[in-house]
Amino acid sequence: MGDSNTSEVNEFILLGISDNPRAQMVMFVVFLIFYLLTLFGNSLLIALIILSPLLHTPMYFFLCNLSFLDMFYTTCSIPQMLINCFIRRPTISYTRCIIVMYAGLLLGIAECFLLAVMAYDRFNAICNPLHYTVIMSWKVCIQLAALSWGSAIVIALMPRLFQPTQFCGHNIINHFTCELQSFFKLACSDIHVAEIVITTNGFIVLVVPFSFILVTYGRIAQAVMRMHSAKGRGKAFSTCGSHLVVVSIFYGSAFSMYLRPQGKTISDLDKIASLFYGVVAPMLNPLIYSLRNKDVKGAFWRVLGKKMPE
Repeated sequence: MGDSNTSEVNEFILLGISDNPRAQMVMFVVFLIFYLLTLFGNSLLIALIILSPLLHTPMYFFLCNLSFLDMFYTTCSIPQMLINCFIRRPTISYTRCIIVMYAGLLLGIAECFLLAVMAYDRFNAICNPLHYTVIMSWKVCIQLAALSWGSAIVIALMPRLFQPTQFCGHNIINHFTCELQSFFKLACSDIHVAEIVITTNGFIVLVVPFSFILVTYGRIAQAVMRMHSAKGRGKAFSTCGSHLVVVSIFYGSAFSMYLRPQGKTISDLDKIASLFYGVVAPMLNPLIYSLRNKDVKGAFWRVLGKKMPE
């Protein structure tokens, strides 16, 4: 088939998670709550970090980046999902599908790298406290953040070079959003090279940062065990433990989506995995990372002009 076939697909049909009306209403309420909590928690955290001088530290600089990222990450998929709950035949234009797909991919990759950078920051704070301010200077922090975003842009755009040009009239995406794996499965042109690129990118984006995080937190655990203060050990383990919860949810679901053997169609398991790393993790990030942190609570009450309750 020639390139003329590309004109046959001007829009895609999104099957979503369920076509049961009752299930769709339940999902609408649940995901609306998730979305509002994500926007509120992350925007509150960003505001507190900007307004409170005491939070102008490397850790909160990276958290600010993460919160900004999560707000836009969920906005790529949840609003469309909410609207589709009321549409019998939800569709999305070809152009919008491409934009949503690559924007979500870019933000997801950036989050993988930012989580690794944040682990590196915590490693230096706990294992090299005397040299921390030198190692994590503002210049270094900005460079690390820029490297995370820049690398994400380059890697996210690589599949674009091998994007399918022929769909043979197939336009049904078995997903609640335009997602790379489900999009490429519609192609009737040869996508062997594209699959190799996607797998290679998955290894670089998921396996390498995740391995780095595990090694880093292993070193942190060793340093914490050598601490003489029980209170210091408890605080360090609490902080690192909560970070690992976020990392496990995000990377675990992403691994199951991008690094396990793929079939010819998207399964319900794939869609559930997408929900965890694209919806649940961004909602939990501000809660687990910072909103239960004493420094953030103190900043919240100071912004209100009140003393933090004991």
